[in-house]
Amino acid sequence: MEQRYVKESRCYKTSRVFPTDVNNHNTLFGGKLMAYIDDIASIAASKHCRRNVVTASTDSVDFLSPVRTTDSVCLESFVTWTGRSSMEVFVKVITEDLKTGERTIAATSFLTFVALDDNKKPVAIPAVIPETEEEIRLHETAVHRAEMRRLRREESKKFADYLTVSFPWESDSGSDHS
Repeated sequence: MEQRYVKESRCYKTSRVFPTDVNNHNTLFGGKLMAYIDDIASIAASKHCRRNVVTASTDSVDFLSPVRTTDSVCLESFVTWTGRSSMEVFVKVITEDLKTGERTIAATSFLTFVALDDNKKPVAIPAVIPETEEEIRLHETAVHRAEMRRLRREESKKFADYLTVSFPWESDSGSDHS
């Protein structure tokens, strides 16, 4: 089976924080950062397998420090681990105060993507080869995260069985209560 180095999937995105991107605390809106994270993670996943990919899960987004309007925000992503057709992608969010140059890890995230063939069916992907200390550590700890994902997914499926798909304005009998 083909293998690829982590560095082959690595990519970066740097943005300014504009007033339209902030919340009522004058820090970057979490949803905006989550969109950035999913975007760059999908690029890393596609670069690894050279296929179309879909987000299977956003395992975690840990917001560690606020992103201010005086900061730039740089996202770094790369594939850390692979299964048969799925891959774990790590995203590190680094802020830089544009006046002082001080950098901070603002957030980290793990996402899972599945590679698809031309018929939109899962397809086998190359294994990943870590090289740096950071890559090796993330790779070594990925099996545990994969098991936690599997258990969480099972629980989510069970939980979904108890949820209703009816909207509040729909009645059980089909009448419109008028």
